[in-house]
Amino acid sequence: MLPPKLHALFWLCSCLTLAQPFDRQDLNPVAPDKTSAQAIKTHAPMGASITSQTKIPKGNGPYPVGCTDLMSTYTKKSTFLRLYYPSQDDRADTIWIPNKEYFFGLSKFLGTHWIIGNILNFLFGSMTTPASWDSPLRTGEKYPLIVFSHGLGAFRTIYSAIGNDLASYGFIVATVEHRDESASATYYFDDQSAAEAGNKSWLYLKTFQQEEEAMRNKQVRQRSEECSRALDVLLSGTPVKNVLDLKFDMQQLQDSIDRSKIAVMGHSFGGATVIQALHDDRRFRCGVALDAWMLPLDERILTKFSQPLFFINSERFQNQDSILKMKKSFVPGRERKMIAIRGSVHQNFADFTFATGKVIGYLFTLKGKIDSYVAINLSNNASLAFLQKHLGLQKGFDDLDCWIEKNCNYLIQERDINTTNHHSSLQNSTGIKKQNLD
Repeated sequence: MLPPKLHALFWLCSCLTLAQPFDRQDLNPVAPDKTSAQAIKTHAPMGASITSQTKIPKGNGPYPVGCTDLMSTYTKKSTFLRLYYPSQDDRADTIWIPNKEYFFGLSKFLGTHWIIGNILNFLFGSMTTPASWDSPLRTGEKYPLIVFSHGLGAFRTIYSAIGNDLASYGFIVATVEHRDESASATYYFDDQSAAEAGNKSWLYLKTFQQEEEAMRNKQVRQRSEECSRALDVLLSGTPVKNVLDLKFDMQQLQDSIDRSKIAVMGHSFGGATVIQALHDDRRFRCGVALDAWMLPLDERILTKFSQPLFFINSERFQNQDSILKMKKSFVPGRERKMIAIRGSVHQNFADFTFATGKVIGYLFTLKGKIDSYVAINLSNNASLAFLQKHLGLQKGFDDLDCWIEKNCNYLIQERDINTTNHHSSLQNSTGIKKQNLD
């Protein structure tokens, strides 16, 4: 049984629109089911008196950003991605969390009643992220590709602040939705007839009471395989078939991805996936691990890959064992970097930090002492400087070492990271500390 504090979070969220309202316009969600669409319409009169813009930040780069989803084939072996990319259009009409089942998955993950999923769907179901849904790719140049891996209890849509910003600087970002039962929820279609009828098969998160380390290692290896399969799909010489039947022309990707400039990036469990993927697939030229959860990794792989790796940590997540495990990858002659962002928490890397007010954010560790917008800009700008160096880009980003020195007041550098004062409790990608689930 989870402590009352966790249950209170979602009841407090029911008051959120009074202080932090969201726009309730009936936008065009990703293939919404009739129930979700009806719910938005039913509550529109209440929302009509409340007007505000999305709180997820817009990308800071010169390119407008587009967004679409790709599911490569049928069954749970299919590849499922959310793509962010330089776009021809500049709108902000992408639904953040497009299906109510994701909210049910979050409520189940946190041990709350399923009705909380309905409340969350009401509050956040029409919230948008600042990207142009299903808009045409801006063609005429080749873009570096980043494959992104989400955290435990997360899914493909809740890192849009990162995806939007990187795409606005001329990257294609492919956020994988993992099918290893580490996502709060994901779905697939059994066959073509199920896809045509919109009959989704849902897969929810699986918890482990025993042998967690061994099971998590099995998951991280599957996650790595899914990142590689995503590359296979995106780099295929044949046109990609999207079973979601969206209007975005996947053939545009064929001549728009720079195959020599590919990186892998991820948060928490996704940070561990970055390391596993660098070990497993040499096509990834470098990796950025955001507050990596190190438990799932077999220590033997930490010294067995040569690609550059950048650890960007929060101040309040890693414990001594995790930092020491990270440092085992610091092999002489191989490029390794580590920084921590002062005043930040594990959730500062995901969109939930922008979806709540300050009181709820601080109470449930969704926000740190540092401003959430400052934290995500620091993380994204550090990532851009690292990617420019190791993908051989000419984009005018700061040199990484100069950038670190310039922003030293906001950062804890590797030599100064104190492993004895960091919290050791595992947090998941919903930003809530994991407690005993018995």
